[in-house]
Amino acid sequence: MKIATYNVENLFDLKYSGHEYEQYVPNTSWRWTSDTYRIKLKNISKVIVDMDPDIIALQEIESLQALKDLRAQIQRDGLYLPYYAIASAKDTTVKVALLSKHPLRTQDLRVTASYKYRNILEAKVLLGNEKLYIFVNHWKAKSGPESRRIVSAKVLKERLNSLGNVNYILLGDFNSDYRENETFVKKRKLNDTNGITGINHILKTTDHNEAVTLKDLGSCQNCAYNLWYELPADSRWSHKYRGRGEGLDSIIISPELTDGKGIEYINGSFQKFDAPYLFKNKKIYRWQRSRSYPKHHTAKGYSDHLPIYARFNVH
Repeated sequence: MKIATYNVENLFDLKYSGHEYEQYVPNTSWRWTSDTYRIKLKNISKVIVDMDPDIIALQEIESLQALKDLRAQIQRDGLYLPYYAIASAKDTTVKVALLSKHPLRTQDLRVTASYKYRNILEAKVLLGNEKLYIFVNHWKAKSGPESRRIVSAKVLKERLNSLGNVNYILLGDFNSDYRENETFVKKRKLNDTNGITGINHILKTTDHNEAVTLKDLGSCQNCAYNLWYELPADSRWSHKYRGRGEGLDSIIISPELTDGKGIEYINGSFQKFDAPYLFKNKKIYRWQRSRSYPKHHTAKGYSDHLPIYARFNVH
């Protein structure tokens, strides 16, 4: 079973709701039109169909309509993902979602009452006699300090603690490098938490500030493993900021997925999906907007993130 995550970069529908970013208000000089929308759907669908996941977490989906339209395009392109869910309990500008070959029982995890924080989507997937919990995240951006991402991390960790020893996968766009505890310490704008990070310290992908390894999982109390460590260090990125790679998207697994029973992570199966068409001039070929005025969507490109995925055995 292949499980993936992909920040698709602003998939907005064509219905005006008043929450849109200016450039995605339909039928303005920005040219967010039915033609542009259809191309965006086709481009994102191509990536997903080529990756061929059984379950895929998505970030930056505006609405249930946008999710359904993407799912329909994926089906036209040859991949059937009959089950779907979106974290729509709070009307944030963009949301997290899931598409799946397996039935899902889902609920929103409310981070705060504020619209500034996106809900986390929790899904329970039944696979034979086994249960798998999937949590889809899109944490606050690095335009703000780490304390904002810790808010989401604490809500997620509290929910994990209440579930006990279960098979879980945490995935999505954490807006945190997989080793955020090392990269943010000297950045005064980000480090307002005395070096404590949501992804490393709250979710416990580090122990005593050292990365939790696959071997550590059996003995490390309440820890989790970030699959970026499966790749060589220079490949651990899914997004670039000012030319530097960052692993903002992660797949993080529980000890129960490596204990030799039930659902199991397949060692070494974690990959970044980096097909050549997702790059242009050695940069990620993100969704393009014109540089000339009036600025508008050029209906080319994909997303500013690359997808990542991992494989699991279901016994």
